[in-house]
Amino acid sequence: MNSRVRARVSAYALVVQDERLLLTRLSDASPVFAPGLWHLPGGGIDPGEQPDEALARELLEETGLQPADARLIDARTYLVHRNDVDWNLVSLFYAVTVKEGAARVVEVAGSTDQVRWIPLRDLREAALTPAAVDGLRMLREGPLAAG
Repeated sequence: MNSRVRARVSAYALVVQDERLLLTRLSDASPVFAPGLWHLPGGGIDPGEQPDEALARELLEETGLQPADARLIDARTYLVHRNDVDWNLVSLFYAVTVKEGAARVVEVAGSTDQVRWIPLRDLREAALTPAAVDGLRMLREGPLAAG
């Protein structure tokens, strides 16, 4: 087996408005999770970059939106094998409110090819990345659950 091992720390945004979750669809350029799956806005933290700065940068690139407020709520780890790479991921999850604006993909030829507000009731785990599934569970059962 000639797999390479890579580690990545990422910051992800959980943005909910009017019972809808902001999600991005992964393109063929996605290095970790399979293209076509819906994912939380966010991504890798560059060397020397602060997590909240990475979150704001990724949110803008993938959705055209800027954070008004972001609060760290959880962290998770994932082991993913894709394209002969073993990924060891550490993911930071933030509850985010965004400033006014229209959602649109800004980054050209990046890992995102669509952005959409999807009603929470319509979300199906089979169409989501593992990180998005965990984010949805945080909304339904975890630190962001209503009640």
